[in-house]
Amino acid sequence: MTVKQPNLSTQYNPKSTEAKWQEFWESQEIFKADPNHDGEPYCIVIPPPNVTGSLHMGHAFEASLIDTLTRYHRMLGRNALWLPGTDHASIGVSTVLDKNLRAEGKTRQDLSREEYLKRAWQWKEESGGKIVNQLRKIGVSVDWTRERFTMDEGLSKAVKTAFIHLYEAGLIYRGNYLVNWCPASKSAISDVEIENQEVAGHLWHFRYPLTDGSGYVEVATTRPETMLGDTGVAVNPADDRYKDLIGQTLTLPIIGREIPIVADELVDLEFGTGCVKVTPAHDPNDFEMGQRHNLPMINIMNKDGTLNENAAEFVGQDRFVARKNVVAKLDELGVLVKIEEYSHSVPFSDRGKVPVEPLLSTQWFVKMESLSSKALDFLDNKQEPRYIPERWQKVYRDWLVKIKDWCISRQLWWGHQIPAWYIVSETKGDITDNTPFVVAHSEEEAQEKAIAEYGADITLKQDPDVLDTWFSSGLWPFSTMGWPDDTADLATYYPTTTLVTGFDIIFFWVARMTMMAGYFTDQMPFQDVYIHGLVLDEKGQKMSKSKGNGIDPLLMIDKYGADALRFTLIKKVAGAGQNISFDYDRKKEESSSVEASRNFANKIWNAARFVMMNLDDKTPQDFPAIDAPELAADFELCDRWILSRFNQTVQQTRANIENYALGEAANGLYEFIWGDFCDWYIELIKSRLWQDATSKERLAAQSTLAHILDGTLKLLHPLMPHITEEIWQTLTQSEGTKTLAIQSYPEISPELLQPQLEKSFELLFGVIRTIRNLRAEASIKPGAKISVILQTESTEEIASLQPVTNYIKGIAKLEQLTITNSLEEDPGQVIVGIFGTIQVIVPLSGMVDIPALRSKLEKNLAKVEKDLKSLSGRLNNPGFVNKAPTEVIQAAKDALAEAEKQAEILRDRLDRLQ
Repeated sequence: MTVKQPNLSTQYNPKSTEAKWQEFWESQEIFKADPNHDGEPYCIVIPPPNVTGSLHMGHAFEASLIDTLTRYHRMLGRNALWLPGTDHASIGVSTVLDKNLRAEGKTRQDLSREEYLKRAWQWKEESGGKIVNQLRKIGVSVDWTRERFTMDEGLSKAVKTAFIHLYEAGLIYRGNYLVNWCPASKSAISDVEIENQEVAGHLWHFRYPLTDGSGYVEVATTRPETMLGDTGVAVNPADDRYKDLIGQTLTLPIIGREIPIVADELVDLEFGTGCVKVTPAHDPNDFEMGQRHNLPMINIMNKDGTLNENAAEFVGQDRFVARKNVVAKLDELGVLVKIEEYSHSVPFSDRGKVPVEPLLSTQWFVKMESLSSKALDFLDNKQEPRYIPERWQKVYRDWLVKIKDWCISRQLWWGHQIPAWYIVSETKGDITDNTPFVVAHSEEEAQEKAIAEYGADITLKQDPDVLDTWFSSGLWPFSTMGWPDDTADLATYYPTTTLVTGFDIIFFWVARMTMMAGYFTDQMPFQDVYIHGLVLDEKGQKMSKSKGNGIDPLLMIDKYGADALRFTLIKKVAGAGQNISFDYDRKKEESSSVEASRNFANKIWNAARFVMMNLDDKTPQDFPAIDAPELAADFELCDRWILSRFNQTVQQTRANIENYALGEAANGLYEFIWGDFCDWYIELIKSRLWQDATSKERLAAQSTLAHILDGTLKLLHPLMPHITEEIWQTLTQSEGTKTLAIQSYPEISPELLQPQLEKSFELLFGVIRTIRNLRAEASIKPGAKISVILQTESTEEIASLQPVTNYIKGIAKLEQLTITNSLEEDPGQVIVGIFGTIQVIVPLSGMVDIPALRSKLEKNLAKVEKDLKSLSGRLNNPGFVNKAPTEVIQAAKDALAEAEKQAEILRDRLDRLQ
């Protein structure tokens, strides 16, 4: 592919340019990492998006951050690897497949496991790569040759190895415990897969009669259907109201079961009546009390959320239907006391989007204490990993301290099937809680183990459950490098350098990786954890499918370009871990901030065209080095100033990226490129570029232009890779496989820093802006030559202004410029502006019709004061304030503030019209 472009087109077309360079980088394997590269390794593994997913703004944001870091470190000469891949998303894929089956009038059970998995793999091949192809549109510099999937052969081997090691070490066990059950996916889920939602519900009060007929106790519950599984009632031992009842029994309404009254300190004296029903098989707290008091555990629920044979007349009913019917029955029996409105937190399945049901179930668990203690040891004694920002370290640590055993089995077919084989009866083949089993890498190995332990005449059946998706993704940083085998990638790139991820999956994923890595590799899987915030909508709300407030990043890319979207998202990062708001007009499907970044891209493009048109078809390599002795004598002040500003920007940008202050880096580059380079330097040297081709002053200006443009493209490349690559290729007239992406990142030249000169130019620009504002205020024609007096008592400011007087006169179109520490003569009628401690005085005699100008300003002020009076009257009127909608009142307040600001400006202008 030929990448040379003879000229830049008159307009920048991001769509064609970005597609071209994305294809070029990938086809030429520019980002393919080499373990033998002599640079210091820099490695990031992508937080693997679900194979079911499609690109959303959060993905675009995260990818932009990671790509900026990776490109930057690659340009520093480091051996950079950004490893891509996707997660198999057990519940997500199962939900899609089950939905497709329902459309055919079938369920999963109508297919064999093999048929179901064949469909799953077929779906994955046809649709699963969607998000990967979408990520390509962002321009990510990943090594696609190393793309991984959590169920590919290598990672499956890692998962089996990890499971068997943990089992043989006594850290994985199988037991019958209360788990979080998702009736939608019909699977157990972990604590971190639960989202608590505030729900407006009810608190039902019932009477449970004492068995001896001497009275009753009153209990309150938010889940009345679970009373069918009650095996006790608990009171606090310090509660004087019920001390005499402890040890007595009650008769459970509807069921007629005799249940004891027990004393337990877990009971909150202030909740409800102080008596709580105990349902050990359906509530975590009740499960603990049931174990302490040896209460029976009666499960009343099927795995689909309907009630089972233990639910008497309500068998087969959905749990929420049964709730209404149980309440009606209790009312009929005369034991319903009252129903209260009650708002409370309800756990929902993050994937299934339905309320979770605590359910007694036989599952596989990981003992977490030894795993978490090792991660804690790294954190407390080695400060690994380092969290940015640091406050998330405490959140991570607290969770490791309070951790519970992890339920890792899921009642699904898509995923890593648990490598355990049960010794079952040839006739029944049923698996019970007591069925013996062996754990092995394969069925053949399981057969050998089973024969050795149980004899030759056996039948094996593999556990039908699969592992929690987070089990395999917990191994991601090292399984993707080839673990458990000793590979060159593992030796070179592991531990990885940086993890970039959202705060919302610290528990889901980050902690899983640190614990797994600590146990299996005796190292933390990454040095730094850079936590970013969420992308919020234009109202500051979290984007979600249910709210319908998501913003399609592909729409933004199609309209404005990937570089513009990337730069916008990064520029908005005020600090690590902070959320960012994304402005968006939903009617027009437009974003003013992305449009501003697109305009920035156009500004760079047009500036580059101007520079190249004035280089006489030369490249930066054709000019003398910027520190060449033959150039030094021909540099003007503005050349030295822009070189100083460029090196200052290099220093700041490098420091910001190294410290993960990517938003500050973007803003600094924006200010330098748009302001210093485009608006000021190019304007200052235009007259020199029009000189004779042999002019030394022209050569110095050309050399500086070429050097600054080349360096600026390199500085900006990690953030806006496509447009910078396109311009750089044209500027340097590169051919073949040469690419900006692997050029050296600019280094600071300290000898070119001139802070005092930069101060002079800050004064220069401030004075020019003030003069331009005064010209506009006084309605002086743009082309008219005027006189200006700069008065300041600061000798330092006078000394700084003296060298740049010619620039001020030329740019501000001045006939005469006077710089003084005091006014010796009366300048007559003037208009005055202030910049810092400098008075900028423009004499108006002969230039402006002063009475007409004063009249114009007074009329404008009168109109604004009239608006002020009207707005103040409305806001001081109780009738308006008490009745008008909130948004109308706020609009009036905003209008009042704006009018006050306008009035202040107009009065100031009149005061200064001396």
